[in-house]
Amino acid sequence: MVFQLSRRSMLAASGAVVAAGATVVAAGPAVAAHADSTAPTPTQALRRLLYGNELFASGHGRHPHQSLEDVRRLAAGQHPFANILGCADSRVPPEVIFDQGLGDLFDNRVAGNVADDLLLGSIEFGVEELGTPLIVVLGHERCGAITATINAIRTGAPVPGHIAAVVDALRPVVEPVLSQPGDPVENGVQANVRAQVRALVDRSHIIAERVHAGTLQVVGARYDLDTARVTLVR
Repeated sequence: MVFQLSRRSMLAASGAVVAAGATVVAAGPAVAAHADSTAPTPTQALRRLLYGNELFASGHGRHPHQSLEDVRRLAAGQHPFANILGCADSRVPPEVIFDQGLGDLFDNRVAGNVADDLLLGSIEFGVEELGTPLIVVLGHERCGAITATINAIRTGAPVPGHIAAVVDALRPVVEPVLSQPGDPVENGVQANVRAQVRALVDRSHIIAERVHAGTLQVVGARYDLDTARVTLVR
């Protein structure tokens, strides 16, 4: 079971979020009221992320929870409200693009945002030990790992070093969409986000049980390098 946010619920909760691939519009003060909640529901957690991204993309970021007081407050423990599986790309730091701060997000980043066993264990730790109610698989426009995989498939050229491990992990996801119309990199980015969302639920009983119970939701998203906006991928 993979969480998919309905258009009606997002319109009611956060001002406006249009269907997959469209722009998240300003969420409004109702979402801001949840920004400091210590135990948000999965839906509230997603609204908080989308609202933060809208602030960042519109140039109104608040840069919360980044003071020395926050450092001291968090020294005794952490309670992140979202678990992010993101790409290692330097242009897509989750705390920045979602306008969050220290202690807010449990980051898991690797080139191509692929959850191998080690990364899956880290994500499960965030769910099991820290109680995060939301997992976001975050891909991004013009992903270099996807591009490298497409080049390797098309040319057959050897991939240097351990970069080959990244390409090998992405190949089964990217290869089937190369014949589809449209931009092959963009097709690969979205196919990979969907594949990783499915894999998290299919491969982890910890995640699957909580999704089934309604205490955890797993969503896919894409970050646009040109507009700084995050949209949901279904």
